[in-house]
Amino acid sequence: MTQTTADASLLSGRAAPASAEDRAIKRQRVLDILDAKGQESLLLTTHTALAWYLDGSRVHISLAGDPIAAVLVDRGGDHLVTFNNEAGRIEAEELPAGVTLHSVPWYGNLHEAAAAVGRPGTNAVPVAEADVAAELRAARQQLLPNESTRYASLSAEVAALMTDVLSTARPETTEFELVSALAARVVAAGAEPLVLLCNGSSRSSFRHPLATHSPLGRRAMAVVCARRDGMVANITRWVRFDAGTAEERDAEARIAAVEADIFDATVPGARLDRIFAEIKAAYARHGFGADQWEQHHQGGPAGYAGRDPRVTAAATDTVVLGQAFTWNPSGPGVKIEDTVQLTASGLQVLTVDPRWPSTTVNGLQRPATLQL
Repeated sequence: MTQTTADASLLSGRAAPASAEDRAIKRQRVLDILDAKGQESLLLTTHTALAWYLDGSRVHISLAGDPIAAVLVDRGGDHLVTFNNEAGRIEAEELPAGVTLHSVPWYGNLHEAAAAVGRPGTNAVPVAEADVAAELRAARQQLLPNESTRYASLSAEVAALMTDVLSTARPETTEFELVSALAARVVAAGAEPLVLLCNGSSRSSFRHPLATHSPLGRRAMAVVCARRDGMVANITRWVRFDAGTAEERDAEARIAAVEADIFDATVPGARLDRIFAEIKAAYARHGFGADQWEQHHQGGPAGYAGRDPRVTAAATDTVVLGQAFTWNPSGPGVKIEDTVQLTASGLQVLTVDPRWPSTTVNGLQRPATLQL
């Protein structure tokens, strides 16, 4: 097992280098968790925790696969363990300054090796990430200044590419053609397309519509969830090629009103389960029926995961300033979704492009359907 370190200036695989200031704060947050648990070390193994703690390092090869790295955090320092065939790239392009790199044979057991690097020769067992999942989620709730800047930049770029691509759509454009154009733009921005959805008018009843060869027809929805520097921006946009029906325009206004009620409930100190109760009430209040919330998940906190976590009646996390959210209320044939951040002056929409048509809802500019 070899050990080495890399200078942050060597990082070339990211949109922005890791921030030493942010990393120091994150390390202290983890040490505080260890202090509260009376433990000496913690083993980080999931994409969400690793990307957060390493300040955006890419620790995957396959988007559908497990991380190719694990990090042991102990009181002596931070230790990243990866496979020998990944170590060179990790060292050259992903390793933050101050993190010690260890390698294990590609056929070895990554987690066992990582658990042993901090205090070799001892029987100390690090805390498993799953045992402090709630504490880690709380530690990454409040985005730090550099994280907020990176997230806002990604979100604005994703909103702009949605405008660019959807503005060129036509009724005969197929769903696959549309999402392939979106994917190309996401990758060109140095991001990873984690979710690409599209439904034309023939498939508007599906809440998670994977693309098909169907043409868009008279109206369509597109959804992008894009990850860069570990952070995930989420956005939904609608386009149509006629004036829309009165029923469609009414439903669009009512789903925006549901979202406005959710935004009003997203304040510092609010508990997620109580926001969830408000979501359920909002659907009924705006004419969607009391059971509409059961037809699709409603979103929740965002950042280093698409939702961190999805809001349910069992989620008791408390909202804090600086936290990001993506709420996604939906009804039959309608949905609204943006990535936002809670600031001292209220909710700030991050996935915004001034070229996209908008309407004012409860004092906030919200996306309208693009009519072509």
